[in-house]
Amino acid sequence: MGKATSQDNTVCRNRKATFRFEFLDQFECGIVLEGPEVKSLRDKAVSLEEAYARIVNDEVWLIGMHIAAYKHTSREVGEPTRRRKLLLHSHEVRKLRPKVEQKGLTLVPVRLYFNDRGIAKVTLALARGKTVGDKRQALKARDDQREMNRALRRKR
Repeated sequence: MGKATSQDNTVCRNRKATFRFEFLDQFECGIVLEGPEVKSLRDKAVSLEEAYARIVNDEVWLIGMHIAAYKHTSREVGEPTRRRKLLLHSHEVRKLRPKVEQKGLTLVPVRLYFNDRGIAKVTLALARGKTVGDKRQALKARDDQREMNRALRRKR
């Protein structure tokens, strides 16, 4: 992915995705938006919680992302959860297609942000769903880490 910047331009994160899925690979891709949608993104009026991506006819589409209508416009934009095209290189799509057709793998948007040039980008992850046992292990590891941090703070 790109260089880390001093300021974080993240608009939205899909926090549930890290709990529900194990990420195998990540891709940075552009997104096709209409004018008022960009302004809604800048207002952070967006949700990635139920979003996922599909490959249709060698194009990647983001489905289920909700962008609220921009308040200060008279222009009518389509449905807030309409399909939006993601912009990936054709060699990346060819690489992803057989993996997504495999059982148990899916494309999940992880993060929506503006890059240094002010262009909206989506971090898309190739992911495998976690089992209940995997989720329990993740919760246990997080609780153990929290306890270790508490113990270290008490010693100081």
